[in-house]
Amino acid sequence: MVSVVGIAIASMALVCTLSVYNGFNDLIGTLFSAFDPDLKITPVKGKTIDLTDEFTRALNATEGVAEVSPVIEGNGLVRYADRQVAAIVKGVSDNFGATTKIDSILLDGEFILEDEIVRYANFGQGLAISLGIRAGFVYPMEIYAPKRGVAVNMVNPMTSFSAESAYIGAVFATNQQMYDEQYMIVPIGLARDLFGYETEVTAIEIKVKEGIPVKEVQQRIERLSDNGSYAVKDRYMQQETSFRMMQIEKWITYLMLSFILMIAVFNVVGSLSMLIIEKKNDVATLRSMGAGKRLISTIFLLEGWMISFLGAVLGIATGLLLCFVQIQFGLITLGTSGAFVVDAYPVRVEVLDIVCILATVMLFGWFSAWYPVRYAVKKQNI
Repeated sequence: MVSVVGIAIASMALVCTLSVYNGFNDLIGTLFSAFDPDLKITPVKGKTIDLTDEFTRALNATEGVAEVSPVIEGNGLVRYADRQVAAIVKGVSDNFGATTKIDSILLDGEFILEDEIVRYANFGQGLAISLGIRAGFVYPMEIYAPKRGVAVNMVNPMTSFSAESAYIGAVFATNQQMYDEQYMIVPIGLARDLFGYETEVTAIEIKVKEGIPVKEVQQRIERLSDNGSYAVKDRYMQQETSFRMMQIEKWITYLMLSFILMIAVFNVVGSLSMLIIEKKNDVATLRSMGAGKRLISTIFLLEGWMISFLGAVLGIATGLLLCFVQIQFGLITLGTSGAFVVDAYPVRVEVLDIVCILATVMLFGWFSAWYPVRYAVKKQNI
């Protein structure tokens, strides 16, 4: 029972830890989803996509596509009063709000791109703080970007830059430093004038119709580009680095806890060795009744494996119960309420994780049972 309890505790820790990593992975996905589209098309070679080619015309007719939003994105310099900050200028079309959930992350103001008179820029929270601005300011800001295909004039550098102005529409917060500290959203017409584009865009963002799997639509769009000129990315692929880091951390933690599990499982070596010694007389009786070495070895091997299996089942069941309690009641919190995006540790159980844990325990359990039985058969001549 000592061996069973040790294996159960290690298995429970694996279930809980991996499930928390899954929960954080989902949490990051929801934070990005407010800003990122369902699918994003970017050129594999070069920087731009021509909206007049056959591929882009076929997108609207693709089954499952609800909205198509062209995007122009580039680096610029934003200046307001005596402050200036380098930023990523993202020019979007009028239906950008339909392809993302930008309205759900606004902190100040109303998301607006332009009206009959002026154009507006919408800022990430960190960028707005750096410029000292907020929605509703009376004076416009200035946006600068190098002119496309023009060499820098060393005598008068300002002639090498395009300049546009925009009023402040809204301030948003994704709780992701990459977006909040760098991004500003402007009308696509302003971005065209600023960066010198005509029919080209740097990306196309797609919203998938409700109830249709994103993967299916992604595959249909990929088939439109037979020569592989365009990359079609879902939300996870758009933030591949962040999600890959989460997966790496998760499986490194799995390996570390597996070592602890291995130590717990190898308690079976001692338990089974003592059991073999204790049962020498019973083994002799079985041999007298005609039992061979293979049958006797199998008896002890199965008993060792049963110890591991029982510990794994108890540990996994306890871990699943703790995960269910955490999901329902959020008993284990992250700290002071309101200081984080969520108050309690997020949890999501994956079947694959449970299978991996069970397989790991059974693999270690087989080796821990095989060694003492093999030693006893060869050295003690049971």
